[in-house]
Amino acid sequence: MSGFEFRDLSGIAEMTAAEELQRVVWGRDDTPDPADLMMVIQHEGGLVAGAFQDGRLMGYVFGFPTREPGVQHSHRLAVHPEARGSGLGVKLKLHQRDWCLARGITLVRWTYDPLRVVNANLNVNRLGGVASSYLTDYYGVMSGINEGAPSDRLLVDWQLDSERVSRGVRADFEQGKSVRISIPENFDMLLKTNRELAISERLRVRELMVSHFQEGYEVRDFDNEKREYILVPR
Repeated sequence: MSGFEFRDLSGIAEMTAAEELQRVVWGRDDTPDPADLMMVIQHEGGLVAGAFQDGRLMGYVFGFPTREPGVQHSHRLAVHPEARGSGLGVKLKLHQRDWCLARGITLVRWTYDPLRVVNANLNVNRLGGVASSYLTDYYGVMSGINEGAPSDRLLVDWQLDSERVSRGVRADFEQGKSVRISIPENFDMLLKTNRELAISERLRVRELMVSHFQEGYEVRDFDNEKREYILVPR
């Protein structure tokens, strides 16, 4: 198969393909962002872009304007299971960065489940996102792969024009006193095999994150090998 082509989605057919991709990634019971809504948001200045391989949609990213000029909220990033391990998630985010900077957008925010290792490594370690806001049970009761535990989320700030993001500079997290917070190796599997332990892990990480954020710490890096967040004083 050939490499990926990155471009804005065009028309209801491609938006519908993005809607279907959400079901593949998050499960049939999860409620996807509808095709018509994404198309309207794109028309009003939002980002709905995809990665195509031989004409097939293999990943997409969806973001929309916020009340703050120069700030975009990134709502969805999906990579088809067949494309996992290809680095497509990073490539989609870098496409989003270029798209935003070309339009004067310098900050992108999004939420993600802090107990999912792949997302933590992508958002904090590889992209250079920073987090200091913990959202408790943000979406309430969820279905699909998120069913069975409180829907806690970290809010990530991705400062597109910072040295940390543009040049991959990470030395700043070593300054000052740091603390580490570990997470489970496979939270999805834990939810299926031991829900009581999965909820216990959710509450443990919640308590630590909220406490350290209140003390003035922020997430600055993620150690993928040890599965640990690294927090330093802001």
